[in-house]
Amino acid sequence: MMAPSFPPALKRLGQNFLIDPNIIRKIVSLAALGPEDTVLEIGPGRGALTAGLCAEAGRVIAVEIDPQLQPHLQESLGHCRNLDLRIGDALAFPFETLPLRTVVVANLPYYVSTPILFALLDARARLDRLVLMLQTEVALRLAAKPNSEDYGVLSVLTQEAAEVELAFRVSANCFRPRPTVGSAVVHLRINTQEGFEPVRHERFRRLVRASFAHRRKTLVNSLRDEGYPSEQIARATAEAGVPPQARAEMLTLDDYRTLARAFDRDPV
Repeated sequence: MMAPSFPPALKRLGQNFLIDPNIIRKIVSLAALGPEDTVLEIGPGRGALTAGLCAEAGRVIAVEIDPQLQPHLQESLGHCRNLDLRIGDALAFPFETLPLRTVVVANLPYYVSTPILFALLDARARLDRLVLMLQTEVALRLAAKPNSEDYGVLSVLTQEAAEVELAFRVSANCFRPRPTVGSAVVHLRINTQEGFEPVRHERFRRLVRASFAHRRKTLVNSLRDEGYPSEQIARATAEAGVPPQARAEMLTLDDYRTLARAFDRDPV
């Protein structure tokens, strides 16, 4: 049977299709799938990775935003009886309907990678692990350590939710069309959700964002500029052992957790 002729890549959707079979094998291997696993694939594109996922997992839910690709995916992947193809925006996907311990595998469009990542982290109670292809710059930020240029809001909030491993980099030659930026694959293992409180987590997220809002300023001044009362800042930082001249990038994840608990005991 003749292979289906796919429509051209759409620049407005950030479509860069993965074509390298070796990289596909590495991603599938990293996901460590078994017949008991449900996989959520975001952005199957032309289905090269999807076929590999279907061969290993019990069920694959593939969410594709481009309706032009639907007939071609249905034709090329018609043999994959465990594929549930859905056409729509991943940001509108009902993550709460996923089975517990779902595995996410995605070659994320770079222009929406951060919003999708945060949507996935918000849904982490349903997830077990994530294998994500990202722009190298974003991948480095996810895995960054304190006192580094890449360390910031994305680092702290991602590492608060999951253990982050920068797995491997991917050459631009592995895609068609060839992207102008580098790519890397990250592996996120979701932390246990015991005692997770959405309201407290939202306060934690607000605190971290406020801390990094003015990177050239001290953390104390950045928090003050973001609306935290001076008296509350003074009490919470003293209780958490944060030096007055500390900047946001100096604090570890545990420091932010301690600081958040101190603020929670002294709410405004």
